[in-house]
Amino acid sequence: MHANDKHAQTARDLLELIGGPANITSIAHCISRLRLGVVDAGRIEARRIKDHPAVMGVVEDDTYQIVLGPAAVAQVADAFRILVEEAEDVAPAAESDAGPPGDPVSGDAAALAAKGAAMKAEQKRKNSTKGKLFIRKIANIFVPLIPALIACGVIAGIGGLLNSIALSTHSSALAGVIPVTTALSQGFMSLIAVFVGFNAAKEFGGTPVLGGAVSGIVVYAGVANVETFAGPLKPGQGGVLGALAAAVLCAYLEKWARRWVPDALQALLVPTVAVALSGLAALMILMPVAGEIASGIGNGATWLLTHAGAGAGVILGGLFSTLVMLGLHQALIPIHTTLIEQQGFSALYPILAMAGGGQAGAALAVYLRARHNPSLRRTVKSALPTCVLGVSEPVIYGVTLPLVRPFITAGIGAAVGGGLVGLFAQLGTTTGSTAIGPAGLVLLPLLDGSRGIGPAALIYTVGWFLAAAVACVVTWFFGLSKSMIAELNAPDGTPGTEPTATRTPANAGATATATSTGTGTRTDTGTGTTGTEGTTGLAPAHR
Repeated sequence: MHANDKHAQTARDLLELIGGPANITSIAHCISRLRLGVVDAGRIEARRIKDHPAVMGVVEDDTYQIVLGPAAVAQVADAFRILVEEAEDVAPAAESDAGPPGDPVSGDAAALAAKGAAMKAEQKRKNSTKGKLFIRKIANIFVPLIPALIACGVIAGIGGLLNSIALSTHSSALAGVIPVTTALSQGFMSLIAVFVGFNAAKEFGGTPVLGGAVSGIVVYAGVANVETFAGPLKPGQGGVLGALAAAVLCAYLEKWARRWVPDALQALLVPTVAVALSGLAALMILMPVAGEIASGIGNGATWLLTHAGAGAGVILGGLFSTLVMLGLHQALIPIHTTLIEQQGFSALYPILAMAGGGQAGAALAVYLRARHNPSLRRTVKSALPTCVLGVSEPVIYGVTLPLVRPFITAGIGAAVGGGLVGLFAQLGTTTGSTAIGPAGLVLLPLLDGSRGIGPAALIYTVGWFLAAAVACVVTWFFGLSKSMIAELNAPDGTPGTEPTATRTPANAGATATATSTGTGTRTDTGTGTTGTEGTTGLAPAHR
């Protein structure tokens, strides 16, 4: 079957299992998950979705998230969207055939909808703590910017390489190319505050363009003529943090003004009041304060890596997968963005990306240990390449987390890799990333550091493979007990029968979601874990 036909069939299957077009309120996707808003959770055939050959896992949060992997998710999402739009075109005709409000069918449907709404409300309540909601809003502001950050980072890397060649060869032709690559890579970065403000206003219920307008004040060259309590301002002072604060304030002022301004004057006064008041606050308070905070973040990161780089690398690398599992990794996005804006790269990002190396090594050890478990080995074989290329979510939810111990040993390997990268930073050779989103070996073109891309790429590569090697060895010896190995390799039943579900030892724990392998088999575990993702490819090694 052609790839496009395969993805279209997957979309048709999932649409039917999710409850049909009428049960869909929103469609989105990140780097590996199809994210669906649903009307009635009770209409979802969750077990059949998890058993679908194309599905790698399911995460139930405020949206219903189906893990499809980076190779398929965009095409399936496009096909899914087309199917829903086509169904909406014929919806009026279908509505005319519906029974009157009092007939039994309508009553049953209403009862089912009420049950589904109650289930959805309960799920939303569990995942709607103030902290998680705030982190989710922050992620929704920054995640859409990641493709541009990646593009600019790659172009900046190419420009840096060409500049090095031009300096060593004294080539005037190459020297003439440098201003072009600089313009291409820095154009977006010079205005990133405006894009942050636009998204922030939208996320907090305001008019996006007003958020962009007030954030534009931050990067306006004329602010150098403005005196504040902290002295004259500098263009860009406060960066994305100042823009974020100004846009959020603008959104709240806009909503406040709409409640008090007469209808006849709203179009004139509401945007004026919102931009004027939030703009004044940005100039007099937010930019100076955000500037100090941004400087503190940059200086703090530099001090941490200079004085305690090895220890910081061990802690950050080792715990990052756990942060991802809890959905807390998205809180780091503004920190990475601020560091990139200030220093040209985030020195924390490559350390966190060591988590992907640890997951890859642990998965390889499980593959080698489960010699007589073909379904689990197929899961590893399908998930491991994407992990090497920076998306380790299929490995986490399909292999290491259901088995519990390998998830822990993966963190040990990541801690060693992160410690190495941090140690080199402590010794004076910092490794950083010029963009966020990619991880694994895909991150190599986006690396930079205190000594350039060459040493940075070498340190990162050695650290990543060291994380994988240590995780593989530790998982081989300590990641699976003798009873777990015996159970994983136990006979699968009588010959000639359908393959059974991938065997997860009973003593492995019950912390992961049920996960499908993409080959028709699945890993069944108890579940209590619901992850939160950004998208993408939002954080290194996990999206």
